[in-house]
Amino acid sequence: MSEGEHPRLILHNFLSPAECKQELEFIHKSCSTIGYRPNVFSTTLSHLIATDSPHLIIPFVSIRERLKEKIEETFGCEFELFIEFTGLISWCRGASIGWHSDDNRPYLKQRDFAAVCYLNSYGKDFKGGLFHFQSGEPATVAPSAGDVILYTADDRNIHSVDEVTDGERLTLALWFSRDSSHDEDSKLLTRLSQCTLHEFCLPLPASTNMYWFCPHQDASNQNIGFNICFARLHLLGFGLHSLQGEDHSTDASEQLMGTLQIAKGGELLTRKFANVLHALQVVQFYNWKASELKTFNVENDTVEAMSQPQLETVNALKSVFLPDENLVTTTFGYSCSNEDLKESLDLTGISLAVTSWEEYTSKLLQVLLLCLPQWKTYQTIHKVEFD
Repeated sequence: MSEGEHPRLILHNFLSPAECKQELEFIHKSCSTIGYRPNVFSTTLSHLIATDSPHLIIPFVSIRERLKEKIEETFGCEFELFIEFTGLISWCRGASIGWHSDDNRPYLKQRDFAAVCYLNSYGKDFKGGLFHFQSGEPATVAPSAGDVILYTADDRNIHSVDEVTDGERLTLALWFSRDSSHDEDSKLLTRLSQCTLHEFCLPLPASTNMYWFCPHQDASNQNIGFNICFARLHLLGFGLHSLQGEDHSTDASEQLMGTLQIAKGGELLTRKFANVLHALQVVQFYNWKASELKTFNVENDTVEAMSQPQLETVNALKSVFLPDENLVTTTFGYSCSNEDLKESLDLTGISLAVTSWEEYTSKLLQVLLLCLPQWKTYQTIHKVEFD
């Protein structure tokens, strides 16, 4: 650890490729909303609960616990420490932040320590986005998947991030506090207690404006920008057909909240999805697990050629939620350049992925239901060992 004036530590390969590049990336790319800064997207644990995806907090549990222990060990904490915030944060082209400390606002003074986990790599997955400390060593950090930076959140560790010039820079960020009134676990448990947890639940999107990306952060301007859920499907080569689109009385902005089918290259998967978040989670799961799913042998849903009215509905939906394809390309960069990936993903694969996604979701939900009584008893979200 860097001692004295600039307490900080870099841990290489703290997270495994399976943890960072795969599962957490899947969660972020299927659940994220517009972030707190221009050209930034975020996925918070409270948002996962609010959108009927509480089971997706399970992959974070062990990582949060390990990071908290490492912070306490690194900085010799002889006091109780609380996790104040946990979130997946991605920075796209144009995102940057100047010199600052992480407690530099009155409403951030409770933050004592920070942990930034890099989930992808500089030069491979994105360009720009280098992390700099104003003083002390190391002066510059090039993000590499699996690495973690730990540092105090005060002015001993003033830092900045260069503008991202291409691709999507993905991190898992945690802040820690001595102040129990800012304990994230307590707030999350309150939210979980208010949920009706079933053996299986479908995701429910938040309000449409939380998914509307505008280069100038003006979510009210629906003529400039795109819906990020629709865009992430588009990046993998898929479009959407709305069954509500056949009902011309339905407001276009609400069509992603209703029943949808997935389209690609003039064909349509007959299976119906409850809403855009349901469709996106299955498609991103397919993208994550594609190599494993090829070995599955299950009965497929029907893939059929689209009729002219269906094609018109697909194109109409695209014109509303993705009016400028070039903006998607310039925003996500690297993500758009993998044409081989687009070609390898097809509608039959999605059909295979549905069952596997449902099994994955049910398994995580069962773990959540088993953990919840202990979490409530101890008022902490922690790894629970089962016999």
